[in-house]
Amino acid sequence: MKEYQTITEISGPLVFAEVDEPVGYDEIVEIETPQGDTLRGQVLESSEGIVSIQVFEGTGGIDRNASVRFLGETMKMPVTEDLLGRVLDGSGNPIDGGPEIVPDERRDIVGEAINPFSREYPEEFIQTGVSAIDGMNTLVRGQKLPIFSGSGLPHNELALQIARQATVPEEEEGEGEGSEFAVIFGAMGITAEEANEFMDDFERTGALERSVVFMNLADDPAVERQVTPRLALTTAEYLAFEEDYHVLVILTDMTNYCEALREIGAAREEVPGRRGYPGYMYTDLAQLYERAGRIEGKEGSVTQIPILTMPGDDDTHPIPDLTGYITEGQIMMDRDLNSQGIEPPINVLPSLSRLMDDGIGEGLTREDHGDVSDQMYAAYAEGEDLRDLVNIVGREALSERDNKFLDFADRFETEFVQQGYDTNRSIDETLEVGWDLLSALPKTELNRIDEDLIEEHYREEEGEAVEATADD
Repeated sequence: MKEYQTITEISGPLVFAEVDEPVGYDEIVEIETPQGDTLRGQVLESSEGIVSIQVFEGTGGIDRNASVRFLGETMKMPVTEDLLGRVLDGSGNPIDGGPEIVPDERRDIVGEAINPFSREYPEEFIQTGVSAIDGMNTLVRGQKLPIFSGSGLPHNELALQIARQATVPEEEEGEGEGSEFAVIFGAMGITAEEANEFMDDFERTGALERSVVFMNLADDPAVERQVTPRLALTTAEYLAFEEDYHVLVILTDMTNYCEALREIGAAREEVPGRRGYPGYMYTDLAQLYERAGRIEGKEGSVTQIPILTMPGDDDTHPIPDLTGYITEGQIMMDRDLNSQGIEPPINVLPSLSRLMDDGIGEGLTREDHGDVSDQMYAAYAEGEDLRDLVNIVGREALSERDNKFLDFADRFETEFVQQGYDTNRSIDETLEVGWDLLSALPKTELNRIDEDLIEEHYREEEGEAVEATADD
């Protein structure tokens, strides 16, 4: 192993050093400072005679007298089933006071893309216990379904709710046979206050026992933020495809990750792309998101819920825009619903799960799921349109039919979407709430539901009670 004292420049998180032999891209580097500290880094760019190194712990203390050693290997994550219940920092080191990790193996954090020929189509239901997701934008195993939020909206509370409630219903019914369920929680660029909230909730609810938590704080180096999601996904792939777990990966906040990309791109003096973000950001995000999926012959699966805050609530911003191209839909959080006290404030109209239709129905959720979802979506959309009309002509000018759709929109928000962050609804409970709401509409308006299902589930007394209230 060669050691160099040839540092020529230090720029932000980057160190540039001269070398006299080829150095591999992504190779791990140790830098020993004159004070005796050893810092870790990674080769970011390698050209003839000079390399640029991104330093994970920051470049404080490094000067031209520091020594640089190239280790000849890329960064690896020590993986084992014993990681469940552990809390690690953004570089994969334990920070929970527990013992050192004794790995079964060490895996390259970049990982390999799943061969498209070997991929299984995602079509098995994951129950989050959140009606607006389970009922209207169903999550299936192997899917990547991001949550688009805004600054100040309670996306952390929703993330924690999903982390502690998410289950695979048929595995529970099978009395523990088959694959178990695990959660990988990767936090990037969060504040110490947020980190404490996350950990308090994980410990209070017991969710930590089936989770692996990676914590990268806001005052940690930006370079580490690029490593954190890759460590989390490498752990998820091991648990899913070697230990047969169904793994749900929650990554928050992808906006902080992309800001780190921009910061490092600026330090490298790269030509910026749209709004200053690197031109390769699409490729970089795809490398993360596409690690979700199922593999033929493997029991386990990796499902992703990345969370991102849209700068200025702008869904055309490069981060949500590129994420939407890669993932299979999105869950949209709404500022107006949040101001009304709706918890969680999920707006189902712009939300979408592209794989929902294949993950619901008889044998998966319930045979009436698809019809109920379609009918509620149509009725809520009509109620939303009528709200705009009421602002112009007043409610008295509307017909009795229109007033029922207005009432439906109000009840949909306050009874179906609204459930609080501690309520865990099964899919049956979610669909029963849906039928309660739909039964307030005349049967003739339920044109998206099979007649047999209407006969079986429609509550005549619900419709009569609403009509009696209107008459009074």
